[in-house]
Amino acid sequence: MAAELSTSINIKEPRWDQSTFVGRAKHFFTVTDPRNVLLTNEQLAHAHKIITDYRQGVVSPGLTEDELWRAKYVFDSAFHPDTGEKMILIGRMSAQVPMNMTITGCMMTFYKTTPAVVLWQWINQSFNAIVNYTNRSGDAPITVNQLGTAYVSATTGAVATALGLNALTKHVSPLIGRFVPFAAVAAANCINIPLMRQRELQHGIPITDENDNRLGESTKAAQQAISQVVVSRILMASPGMAIPPFLMNHLEKKAFLKKFPWMSAPIQVGLVGFCLVFATPLCCALFPQKSSMSVSRLEPELQEKIRAKHPGVERVYFNKGL
Repeated sequence: MAAELSTSINIKEPRWDQSTFVGRAKHFFTVTDPRNVLLTNEQLAHAHKIITDYRQGVVSPGLTEDELWRAKYVFDSAFHPDTGEKMILIGRMSAQVPMNMTITGCMMTFYKTTPAVVLWQWINQSFNAIVNYTNRSGDAPITVNQLGTAYVSATTGAVATALGLNALTKHVSPLIGRFVPFAAVAAANCINIPLMRQRELQHGIPITDENDNRLGESTKAAQQAISQVVVSRILMASPGMAIPPFLMNHLEKKAFLKKFPWMSAPIQVGLVGFCLVFATPLCCALFPQKSSMSVSRLEPELQEKIRAKHPGVERVYFNKGL
């Protein structure tokens, strides 16, 4: 008989070393795997049971280490790390590639008319709002009013940027016009993410010591977390919105697309998808998911509280969100 699996494996942390970019990249290639979107509720429930049992010291009969890690990544792909709630399907990181390749491909195909710009920027910001809410940091609820403000502000900002740049680029090279959607997306990310996570900026996010003991909530940690997410989201969109315009500008001069112009959108979506398969996990991996900062960079009153109650703590840790 095979020996029973040890209960000492630390499944609170990813399988690979998160202090290195390569380790984080391996982790996020697994987390953002689009195949996770196809998992059934029964498969998610099974993974949930394996992980919750294992955390309580109960090992499912015959469970191997590889099966445990697979269950952990299925669990992580569908359940929020702070609240434990099952995340909205299209808000999960595993839905990023299929959803973004479709929306981005269409944004970059239909960018010449005002109704098309408004429609696709609205669809994109609606999707972003869901993703930003689903992947927020912390376990505090966000109000309907806050959600509405963030959604309207980001959508307005993206549409205004896209329409303004479209007007400015009417008299320049068509190739430059193809980059308008990217500029709008970058601007909207700078608006949408901080607004969707404004409660964190106002009240802070949970911070812990290296052993996961909660020390309080910090707005300074929230600022660092949100800044890192904004940077990684903009860079995540960059390859899919920067490389295809050059290729499409070249392809549209060829006989094939002149003969079959309807193929432009599917080709664009495919090119964006190919870029996103790599850009999504690699840009998520730019910063550790479990981010950290020195106690000396926290709010003064929080520094005093930590130094009084936990004198040996020099660094605090927090989930930065995605």
